Amino acid sequence: MADQPKTTPNLPQKLSESPPNSHQVVKFITAATIGAVLLVLSGLTLTGTVISLVVATPVLVLFSPILVPAGIVIFLVVTGFLFSGGFGVAALSALSWIYNYVSGKHPPGSDQLDYARMRLANKARDVKERAKEYGQLVQNKAQEVTQGS
Repeated sequence: MADQPKTTPNLPQKLSESPPNSHQVVKFITAATIGAVLLVLSGLTLTGTVISLVVATPVLVLFSPILVPAGIVIFLVVTGFLFSGGFGVAALSALSWIYNYVSGKHPPGSDQLDYARMRLANKARDVKERAKEYGQLVQNKAQEVTQGS
């Protein structure tokens, strides 16, 4: 005899097997009440928005020669203040990092900066030595040319 697959009982079968307890009923009623209230509030908000838009449209059309430039000016002023404040904060944090680095407190990233500075110094030393060698080579070639003629 083959095993029969287990089937999950549907909602009416579950209700007939074990009726919900009072705690589950209270949770369901509370959730349904809150959902209905929120649905009504969203409908009222939508209705109020549409009515206020219908009432405000003629006023906005009449005052648009004043409101549009004023809105642009306000936008530019607020944007300017935000950018200047952001750059000020960035400058203060950079100065604070530099102060901590110079005073020897090793802020985050100072190890990478020290490593990069060391690599640049080594590379500059190598370039200086090669330039010195090349200068001597050119000087020797020049002496050979002058002695040969």
